Amino acid sequence: MPSTPVALVTGSARRIGAAIARALHAAGYDLALHYRSSSDDVDALAAELERARPGSTVRLQADLAEFDRLPELVARTVGRFGRLDALVNNASGFFPTPVGEATPAQWDALFATNARAPLFLAQAAAPHLARNGGAIVNLTDLYGERPLAGHSIYCMAKAALLMATRSLALELGPQVRVNAVSPGAILWPEDGGGDAARQAMLQRTPLARTGTPEEVAEAVRWLLQDATYCTGQVIHLDGGRRLAG
Repeated sequence: MPSTPVALVTGSARRIGAAIARALHAAGYDLALHYRSSSDDVDALAAELERARPGSTVRLQADLAEFDRLPELVARTVGRFGRLDALVNNASGFFPTPVGEATPAQWDALFATNARAPLFLAQAAAPHLARNGGAIVNLTDLYGERPLAGHSIYCMAKAALLMATRSLALELGPQVRVNAVSPGAILWPEDGGGDAARQAMLQRTPLARTGTPEEVAEAVRWLLQDATYCTGQVIHLDGGRRLAG
């Protein structure tokens, strides 16, 4: 079996996902780069990584709401590289669902990406990860533990992902470790949030700054490679924001 470790990263084309991909690639992983629609971004990222190490990436397009595509992503990763050592469930959906306006379609969309896909990707990946003492890292959210007004369904979906992290850690050990990273303000949403709201958030953050995608990526890498006695845990990478309420 090939000896180079392999990671499947969902939502890897842009933003935090791309930073995670770069960090894992630099740490020696070959990568399955999942994306939904950002084909230009994933092409550029793959070209960048291929220049550093030819033959080290594969691009996998899928809508994670399509259930049959989930085991297919794992199968195509193993088919390309011959193994799987890490699964990073980074892809996420986020939009408001105020009570009184929320719809079943919004529920389905937010739960599909934030909760259902990570669980069933983990289920498909688990036998391959177990062969190599592999690990899973889920990207959760402070709002899976504390509500955000107007976003009940998103909060519920991330709460489900948090419990999935703990449940999977219990079920998949000792062969597979499962942990989570819960970022605070790292990159502001591209389609929302004014400057006043951002400043108010930073005032509630003891470190008084946003984090960086690279800081999130390093936490993911540490959990995958170095945190060998850590499972079922959540790293709150939020500058201390949880402390201020």
